[in-house]
Amino acid sequence: MTTEERLYKLEGIVEGVMATLPGQVASLEGRVDLLRQEVKAEIGGLRREVEEKFNGLRQELKGEIQSLRQEVKAEINTAFNKLMLYFTAVAAALAVLTFLR
Repeated sequence: MTTEERLYKLEGIVEGVMATLPGQVASLEGRVDLLRQEVKAEIGGLRREVEEKFNGLRQELKGEIQSLRQEVKAEINTAFNKLMLYFTAVAAALAVLTFLR
């Protein structure tokens, strides 16, 4: 096969590729667009799922904080009541000492 024949054959191959290339590029662009839409939809679904879980955890945390707040208030009230009893006992003891003088 001569160089001229090889060149002619190569031109035919190049022309064939050039004829099919635009269709293949368009097909590839279509597939990329579909994949892009699928990825966007999946990301949107995951975002909603994460938001729902986050909101659930937020509500759970609020409930736990409220429970802990009530426990702390109860502890403070108990300590305050004990302190008032001690002050009352000290006041009673001072009153008795004052009368005994």
